Amino acid sequence: MTELLEELDACVEVVRKQSPLTPELGLVLGSGLGFLADQVTDPVFVGYGDLPGFPVSTVPGHAGRLVLGDLAGRPVAVMQGRFHYYEGYPMDRITIGVRLMGRLGAGAFVITNAAGGIRADLQPGDLMLIRDHINLMGSNPLIGRNPDDLGPRFPDMSDAYSAALRTQARAVAARLGILIKEGVYAAFTGPSYETPAEIRLLNILGADAVGMSTIPEVIAATHMGRMVLGISCISNLAAGISPEPLSHAEVTETAERVREVFSRLVLALVGELRLGDRVDG
Repeated sequence: MTELLEELDACVEVVRKQSPLTPELGLVLGSGLGFLADQVTDPVFVGYGDLPGFPVSTVPGHAGRLVLGDLAGRPVAVMQGRFHYYEGYPMDRITIGVRLMGRLGAGAFVITNAAGGIRADLQPGDLMLIRDHINLMGSNPLIGRNPDDLGPRFPDMSDAYSAALRTQARAVAARLGILIKEGVYAAFTGPSYETPAEIRLLNILGADAVGMSTIPEVIAATHMGRMVLGISCISNLAAGISPEPLSHAEVTETAERVREVFSRLVLALVGELRLGDRVDG
C-alpha cells in the first residue's frame, strides 16, 4: 500500500503537467459506454500507459485513457475504459483510476457498467440505478495494510450507493421523461458468463442484475469517503432467462442502441447533481 501511495503521487504529478483542472466529479464508463467522454469540452487526454502503476485496458470498447475537461458545465475526470479482475490485474490495480481521480479532487463518482438483467422486469436497454451490491468476486481491494491517508481500516458500506444521489437521479430522469429502474447489482470475476444455476442462486440472494466490474471501484471510492451514483445499462438477459447465447457483441450493440438516452441522462446528472461537502484525501 505504501507503493500505491507513491504511485498515486507520481500519477498526480504526470496529470498536473498536462492539466491544472480539479475535477468535481469522476466518471467510470463501462463496456460500450465510452462515447460519453467524447462530449467533454476542452479535453486533455492522458493515456493509461503514461501513468505509473496503471494497467492497460484490454477489452474491446475500452479506449484506455483518462479524460479531463468540462462536461455539462462541470469540471470532470473521466475514465474512458476500466480495468477488470479477469484481465489478471490485482485489486489495487483495478481501483487505481478511482483512487487517482479522488486524489485529483473528485468529491463524488458516477460509475457505470453493462449488466445482465435477472429481475423479470429488466430488459435489454433499460437503465438501472444501483441501490446496493453483492460481492461474489472472492476478493476486496482493501485487503492488506491500510494506508490511513486513503481511508479507514473498516469503512462502512451501508450507503455505498448514495441514497441522496439516487433521489436526485430519479428526479432528473422523471423530468427528462426517461424510465429508470433501481436494483441490486452482483458481480462475479468473469470472464466466463454466469451459468443458469448461478443466475438462479443470484435470484434467491436478491440480485437484480449481474456483471464483472464496479464493486471494487465502489469499495475504493467509499473507502475514500466519496459519494457514488451507480448506473447499470442492462445489455442482455442473464443466462438461462433467454434461449439466446450470451456474447460481448450483444453488450456493445445494446450500449449503442441506448446511446442517446444514456447520454441525455448522464449529462443532466453531471450538470445538476448536488454533491454535498467536498472531502480531502
